[in-house]
Amino acid sequence: MVQGILIGFALAFITAQIYARIKATKVNGWITMFGLGVPSNGMLLRAAHAQIFPGPVNVPQEAMYWTTSGDGAGHALDGQRNYIMHFPPGGLPPNDAFWSLTMGNAKNRFVANTIDRYSVSDRSGLVLNADGSVDIYLQNAAPAGHETNWLPAPAGKFILWLRVYMPGAAILDGEYNVPPVVEIK
Repeated sequence: MVQGILIGFALAFITAQIYARIKATKVNGWITMFGLGVPSNGMLLRAAHAQIFPGPVNVPQEAMYWTTSGDGAGHALDGQRNYIMHFPPGGLPPNDAFWSLTMGNAKNRFVANTIDRYSVSDRSGLVLNADGSVDIYLQNAAPAGHETNWLPAPAGKFILWLRVYMPGAAILDGEYNVPPVVEIK
């Protein structure tokens, strides 16, 4: 009986993993899933969601989530390298509440840092470039002259989460794409 329970659990887990890969959308290295919190979507989609996005499931009109552990070229994010996320003018996540970009270490825990910054958001006082675009620096050491737009990275691998609350129509319609994380050479 115990063996049957374990086999059943393993099959359910594997099925959810496969379904998550089928239902996930990946653009610019970022992964998201649409329509998760819709009540009619059932248990399998919720299990698939939990494989990629642990935590509560909201309806898309309340919140949308993206995650990545790789840059736009498909390489693992690593604090030994420096990265930038460039949002073109008017390209920050459209919303009617707020958005935040949060970093976690390889175990998905907040990254301890000297400035106690664990995320940046539309409420962080990000400095715009002259053309109205926004650059967010993701690296271990402070970027000279860009500290306001810096999200400190650990020395090793890390994960990013983008959360948008009360997302705008461009997100809900699938027209908005999160910009890639690009390594600064």
